[in-house]
Amino acid sequence: MEKNDNKTRKLIFDEEGLKLLAKRLKEIRLEKGISQEELAYRSEITLSQIARIETVRTNPTVSTIFKFARALEVPLKDLFNFELPPDSKE
Repeated sequence: MEKNDNKTRKLIFDEEGLKLLAKRLKEIRLEKGISQEELAYRSEITLSQIARIETVRTNPTVSTIFKFARALEVPLKDLFNFELPPDSKE
């Protein structure tokens, strides 16, 4: 790993991985017949934040994912039940 001497931080945004997570979140939500509004209520995450996550406009925190798993009453692994392809930059 190269040392970066400048003091800037690089924002990590794995768009492909986030698309797969967003798709899986929406699939589970719809399978359970839960609207975005209901998920917002159950998870205490704002409706606008849920919409941004499902449309891959934001990178959810791990704590947000934990809240979704609890609100949807699914094991955490179910939200990550998808194949993440290798990094295309390699």
